[in-house]
This record gives sequence, structure tokens and C-alpha cells, in this order.
Amino acid sequence: MDDKCHYIDAWDLLIAHPPCTYLSNAGARHLWKGHVLQPDRVMKGIEGRDLFMRFWWADIPRICVENPIPSRVFCLPPYTQAIQPYEYGHPYSKKTCLWLKNLPPLFPTDIVEPVATWCPSGSYAHKHDERNKGMFTTDRAKNRAKTFTGVADAMSDQWGGFK
Repeated sequence: MDDKCHYIDAWDLLIAHPPCTYLSNAGARHLWKGHVLQPDRVMKGIEGRDLFMRFWWADIPRICVENPIPSRVFCLPPYTQAIQPYEYGHPYSKKTCLWLKNLPPLFPTDIVEPVATWCPSGSYAHKHDERNKGMFTTDRAKNRAKTFTGVADAMSDQWGGFK
């Protein structure tokens, strides 16, 4: 970023945000359509799981992989911690899982009262009251994939100088 060439022998920390489209529990309903298993969806889920596991098995001493609650079908390892945006200064709920290797769990930095669900999945938004309908019902995937700045700041502050 400073227009100079830098040589990095090895990374000491990886914070990965792999795509969750086919791994998430929210998308699990698409695996079965009309009570028939959708092989293309299963294959995309397996590819997503393989990418997730490449991050998890990386030769880096400290690792955090972030994703929503995964579908059990793809057999990801158990997550270490679940966090919410409202624990980091954003008034929304959006349960996010962290898989941590050689890192302490994040601790909340600014707990506020949630006013809405960030981006509910699928039909959830149509079955609940206004507060739980969520902030976005269109372009849900793009908005749901965003990392809240309060969470990113907490990761940076709490793990940035970790030795």
C-alpha cells in the first residue's frame, strides 16, 4: 500500500471470510427440492467446504475463519465462538461463527440493543414481525456477506499485536 515492494516470508495471522452461499444452514433448504437431493448444489457445497478447509489447514500459526452457522451435511469442524454485531456497536442481530486456531475468543467491545435482524434468510423475513424482518430483503446475499466494522476493529485491536 506504500508503493514499495515487501517480502513476506510467512504469514503469522489469517482471517478468512470464505463464501458461505452453499455451506450456510440458511441455504440448506435448497439441497432438497421436491424431496429430491440436488446434486449440483451438493457439489458446490463440497467445493465450498474444501475451500473453507484449505484456510483452516493453512500453514499459518494463528487462524480465524468466519462464516454463518453451517449446514451439518458438509461436516465442518465445530466452531469456536458465535458473535453478534450488537456486541460490537451495531444494533443488529446476525449470528456469525468463528473458527479459531491459536487465537483467544473475541470479547465484546460495545454492546448495544439490537433493533432488527440484519439480513434474515429465505422465508424467515415473511414469517415474523417488523423487528425480525430484517434490514434487507432484496440483494440479501451481497448485504449478508458484509463484515461489520466494529467486528473488524475488534479483530484488529485484539489480535493485531498478538504474539
